[in-house]
Amino acid sequence: ASAAIIAYSTGGPLGLLSEINNEMVQKPVECLKLLIPSMLYTVQNNLQFVAVQNLSPAVFQVTSQLKILSTALFTVILLGRVLGAHKWAALCVLTIGCVFVNLDSVSPSAKKDGGNQLLGVVCCLCMACTSGLAGVYFEKMLKGAKTSLWIRQIQLGIGGIAIGTFGAFSKDGPAIMEYGFFQGYTNFVCFLVCLNSLGGLLVAVVVKYTDNIAKAFAVSISIILSAVISIPLFGTSISGLFFIGTSLVIGSVFLYEAILPFDAKVNVCLSGLVGLALYLSPHLG
Repeated sequence: ASAAIIAYSTGGPLGLLSEINNEMVQKPVECLKLLIPSMLYTVQNNLQFVAVQNLSPAVFQVTSQLKILSTALFTVILLGRVLGAHKWAALCVLTIGCVFVNLDSVSPSAKKDGGNQLLGVVCCLCMACTSGLAGVYFEKMLKGAKTSLWIRQIQLGIGGIAIGTFGAFSKDGPAIMEYGFFQGYTNFVCFLVCLNSLGGLLVAVVVKYTDNIAKAFAVSISIILSAVISIPLFGTSISGLFFIGTSLVIGSVFLYEAILPFDAKVNVCLSGLVGLALYLSPHLG
């Protein structure tokens, strides 16, 4: 998709090749820099599989939301931004709200038989750290040079393809050689691949022109919208836990932008919502 955008903006395939030559072939060091987030994203995906295999759905949903706080921490460390007390409080509220919203979709009877709980938690914590580090590092690369957003996407994609292909052949080499790389790819799978690619472009635009923290808020709100849309489409139902989580997510936006004051009244209100959610949750109560 990025290549198509570059070709359109530069007048065709020759313009695309010229842009790739100028920004990638002539600047190999810039390409190598993008291997870092590519590796981090690949490690993050593999850690997620290990965590899911060893943790119950409830524990996984809780610990995986720590990526919001790790993103803020790396924003301070790598980009030198200063986050005030009200912004840290808002991010904590956002994290708790996301936990409750996600727990609403987890069945109370869903448990993980066996598995190494400690390994699962460690993988989840490492996944949160790699997610935050990769996102903030990519943001720094986008904003720290004159290279276009679309070239950065191609550089990131090449690294990801190389690392992912190596991992695929290392694990499933014989099956790939016998049945082909695209075995099991249906039209719907191809549609999902294209949809995720478009989502990746949108995320890059958000990071380029805002930051990773804004992306965290956007992703949290998208989870809520997905749940609401699923009601008429799939006949799902939502509980009081979901409404409380939604209230916390929305409240965190106002708190982060200092629309809500960080005072005793707000703290009491938020604490009351969290306490009620803990009471209603069969996983945490």
